[in-house]
Amino acid sequence: MIITIKNEDGTTDFDINNITDEQKKQEATVIVQKVGNLQVIIEALDFASRTHRANLEQLLGECEEAIVETDRARNEKGQFVADDPNTLENEAKVAADN
Repeated sequence: MIITIKNEDGTTDFDINNITDEQKKQEATVIVQKVGNLQVIIEALDFASRTHRANLEQLLGECEEAIVETDRARNEKGQFVADDPNTLENEAKVAADN
């Protein structure tokens, strides 16, 4: 089983089957399996997240009564607040005063 490791020095290929120490070979195989399983989970979560976001967008698109006018959010010094891309909520916007 050939594994490619990428780091700041470039990429290096390793053949786990060529490891002579059986304990290290077994440990490497287990780690590769764990990483593979985690990658599948990451892809599944990404797919589920994109699907739910699309469903929410469609649902909200049909609810005109929920549309609000917004302004840029400001902190106590009057500076604009940035959006945190790691959250669903847009922290850079607040409901406009009407």
